[in-house]
This record gives sequence, structure tokens and C-alpha cells, in this order.
Amino acid sequence: MRQAVFVAPAERDEGDRMRRAHAAAARQFQVAASGPEVWGWQGRTLGRRAGNCWLRVVSAEVDKAGGRLWEGTATADTHVPRSVPRPRLRGVLDWTSPDVAYRAELTEYVSVPPVTSVTPALEQDVMLPDSWWTELKSALGALATVPTDRESVRQNWVDRNFRHFLGIDPVRIRETTTGHADLHWANLTRAPLIILDWENWGRLPVGYDPGLLHAYSLAAPTTAARIRREFAHVLGTDAGRTGELVALAQLLQACSRGVHPTLAPLIARRAQELTRTPVPTP
Repeated sequence: MRQAVFVAPAERDEGDRMRRAHAAAARQFQVAASGPEVWGWQGRTLGRRAGNCWLRVVSAEVDKAGGRLWEGTATADTHVPRSVPRPRLRGVLDWTSPDVAYRAELTEYVSVPPVTSVTPALEQDVMLPDSWWTELKSALGALATVPTDRESVRQNWVDRNFRHFLGIDPVRIRETTTGHADLHWANLTRAPLIILDWENWGRLPVGYDPGLLHAYSLAAPTTAARIRREFAHVLGTDAGRTGELVALAQLLQACSRGVHPTLAPLIARRAQELTRTPVPTP
């Protein structure tokens, strides 16, 4: 699972390379980039406001470019119904250097701020109107109806990792749906709701999206309780429990790499509540 970090790469050369690529894309799209930089996981992406648009550049080694994550924003724009609130795609630009491939995506700028801007997780409870929760449930319901062969979560990941991170035998994913796959608080705006960052959308276990958002809310108990209440019809089922366990296991994998150190024990505690099995210590 990709984790946002919002800081430039540790290696200066890598940061400068991405800034040059972003500037080149801005020239091609004839827009002027401004405002703060927003970096993705390990400096793989760089986004900045560009007038009434948002310009984001993603890079990869030439032999690793393309595929599901590379094409996610573009495929979401054409496949996901407009009833799911998200930024519209204005243009896509691809190019390569000798060793690196780039994709630039120009989308409409969203003026409503995300719920969090520094971390995907809540550090304290957030007050959102009832209409916001209704919009979120409606959006996820509409997304669930979208047919796609994109796989965001695979059974073989569960088979390889459940014992290591949850201490239990792998479960079988028997019910799937189409979901966002990166549903956290930096990808959700305050009212009116807009869902950001669509590179990972696709088929995933029922319960994964609300289970992931709930995990990112564990330091904010009132908000976490609201999620359990709003999505009880999903999380309270056997299939929903499976999806939540997959989300927790993937977050525990991220925590094992040093991400979200303060959230890690809360995620482990939630996993133990569901499995009645102690989470293995690192």
C-alpha cells in the first residue's frame, strides 16, 4: 500500500530531478506551478497547484513504468461515474529520459482542504456534518458498482503475510467490491466531500475501504466510533471483517517499515480485538 509522506526525497539529486520534470510538464501544459510541493512515497510523485489546476508528476524506472498504479488516475476518470466526487482530469503527458519514465497528470484544482494535510491519520477527533457521512457512503456505494479487472488487493498477498503480521492463518477473500484502496484523511476533503488520489482504485475485499479509514482514525475515538456506526452494515459482517483484517495487516506492514509509529500499537490492538490473537512482535 502506498503511503503519503509529503516531504522531498532524502537525496537532493532525486528531488532536483523531479522538480525539473515537473517544470517541464508545466511548460508543456502551458501552466504556471505555484504553492507548496506535495511529495508522494519515496519521492515517486510531486504535485503542485498550477492556476486552477493541480499538476502531478509520477516517475519510475523505464522498465517499471506503466501498469495499474501508473494508469489509475486516467482509468478512474473514464470508468468511475461522476456521482463519485473527485477532481476531473484535464490532460495526461508521458515521456522518458534514458533511464526514467514520467507521467504528468493535470487535474482540476480542489480548493476545499483535505481533512488532514501532514499525515493520512487523524491525531484528534474531527467534526464533520451528517451530510458528509451520507455523501461518503453514497460515493462508496456508487464506486462499488463499477466493473473493472483492476486488482488493488490480491489473495497471494494475504497468503504470504497474514501469519507474519497478524499471527493467524490466511483468510480467503470470498467477497470483493470496487473501491478506492487508499481511503485516508489526506485523501478526503472537508465538506463538500471530494475524494482524492485515484491511482490505486480497483477490486478489493468488502470492508477494506471503511476498515482502512477506521484504522487511520484509531487515535480519534469519537470519529472511529462514527465510522463503525456508519459502516456497521459492512464491518459487522464476516466479509467486512475479512476486509478490515486485510487493511490492518497492510498497515502493520507499513508500520514495520517505520511509518506511523504512534498509530502502530493502536492498529495492533484493533487487530487483536478482531482475531483474539496477539499480533507478533517485530
